[in-house]
Amino acid sequence: MKIVSTTTAFPPHQFSQHQVLEALKSYWEQGMENAAVLERLLARTGVGLRHFARPLDQYRALDTWGKANDVWIEVAEELGERAISSVAQQAGIGVDQIGAIYFVSVTGVCSPSIDARLVNRMGLSRSIKRNPIFGLGCVAGAAGLARCADYVRAYPDQFAVLLSVELCSLTWQRDDLSVANFISSGLFGDGAAAVLVAGDKIALPGPRIVANTQVFYPNTHDVMGWKISEKGFKIVLSPDVPKVVRENLGGDVDNFLATQGLTRADIGSWIMHTGGPKVLEASAEALGLKNGELDLSWQALDRVGNLSSASVLVVLDDVMKYHRPAPGTRSILAAMGPGFCAEMLLLEW
Repeated sequence: MKIVSTTTAFPPHQFSQHQVLEALKSYWEQGMENAAVLERLLARTGVGLRHFARPLDQYRALDTWGKANDVWIEVAEELGERAISSVAQQAGIGVDQIGAIYFVSVTGVCSPSIDARLVNRMGLSRSIKRNPIFGLGCVAGAAGLARCADYVRAYPDQFAVLLSVELCSLTWQRDDLSVANFISSGLFGDGAAAVLVAGDKIALPGPRIVANTQVFYPNTHDVMGWKISEKGFKIVLSPDVPKVVRENLGGDVDNFLATQGLTRADIGSWIMHTGGPKVLEASAEALGLKNGELDLSWQALDRVGNLSSASVLVVLDDVMKYHRPAPGTRSILAAMGPGFCAEMLLLEW
């Protein structure tokens, strides 16, 4: 199984953290006696710029979940078409040659799902295997890539595409003045990413997906996720997230590598989800990384914010296009998310 091509796609509306802060102060004009708390929290997110599904002054009008979700459908289709077209073009294939599509998102819902709408919109194969996945959150970028690998392992003469679209700004809750919602509003951005994976019988270059695994942590379902009501998605974000990462990630990576007869010393690069400063610091501590191994994740966080499932794919795209390791180098690609769980893939360049 090989990663043949990757891409990212973003809405055209990009704003600095300062611009977002001023918009949020207006958005939450009631109860903003704690504006200083919002400002302090946004300053600590490690985010410089973010893309948004709509101009900032249009969010006030999205005063129901239905209105916000309609925007999610519209923009998800637009970004999805751009992303899938790009990875197919890079590989020199037609979009109708894709055998399976895995669509991941946790910021909107629709039925028929976005992948079905793209079959119609783009002329994807009528026999394409559709796999819409909702609810995995930040871990879904790694998990979706692993499911693509599982598919082409079974069908080595086919392509599978992973599409992640996350429009986190459309989940803003105007009556939620909690610290968790403030952090979420300052950390998460909007964007999409796609990855094209090919089976072993297809003669195209790319890093090989050697193995993958998922680890579930029992009784941690209240660490991260959504509380869903008639108002939409309300963030569940426990301060224990870095603690869970710190206590589990290192040992889980070691156990995974041991199944391949490897140790951390055999890993030449790390492609990690950009969860936020505390999560990246916890990841580095858990893995014993002290020499800038996670710099690309930090840079992606500053450049576009946390894109939930798309985040780790943004880092992968950066590695594929600008920072390819030497042939033979092994990488770990990993993300963690609601469940709480971790997904890891071993790549070889």
